Amino acid sequence: MITTVIFDLDGLLMDTEPLWSQARVELFQRFGLVWSDTDQEQCMGLSTSGWVNYMVEKLDGRLSPQMVQDDIVGRMAHYYGNGLVRILPGAQEALEFSFERFKLGLASGSYRRLLDVALQRAKWAKFFDEVLSSDDVPKGKPAPDVYLEIVRRLGVQVSETVVVEDSANGILAGLAAGAKAIAVPNLHLRPPQEILDKASVVIDSLTLFPGAITKLTTQK
Repeated sequence: MITTVIFDLDGLLMDTEPLWSQARVELFQRFGLVWSDTDQEQCMGLSTSGWVNYMVEKLDGRLSPQMVQDDIVGRMAHYYGNGLVRILPGAQEALEFSFERFKLGLASGSYRRLLDVALQRAKWAKFFDEVLSSDDVPKGKPAPDVYLEIVRRLGVQVSETVVVEDSANGILAGLAAGAKAIAVPNLHLRPPQEILDKASVVIDSLTLFPGAITKLTTQK
């Protein structure tokens, strides 16, 4: 039985990964450095401290952690606030479908300020019983902490929970928590096939979400 669905945000509901990448590329260009697709993939799903520390190390001490965080979060808040973030196909419909049938959570590696701006901009706050940032738990994805904590706050069983994720780190986090996982591979940085093979269901778009979750709820 499935009682609960927990969604990721970046790259799943909203096409934010190109903007996260753009913000980081522009920061690195200030110092004549290159931010690569591999770097971006390493940071997908991480908590704020996780990606900040990764960037600080790559910058080799040119900026402090706080300076990196302020720069990137400021750029992203500008993108969100100015409507530059595209809502992905099927996202609105997937939330509406789930809202009528399940308890809903949002578990994201994004900075809490950015989550609030994104949900306000999309008018999605009404859908979620709990919203949690990886910054609020000891370890970000791929550790299971954010999923274990949001399940605890929702008062549900993880065995009755489905997580919906686009990144390798997110899929691994949900599975490590003991939940089922619906994978919607990121448009820009597709997870390795060996990780997608671990998911309960893999779909190309959230437009296919109602069928995927129905399949899981009817499995014996």
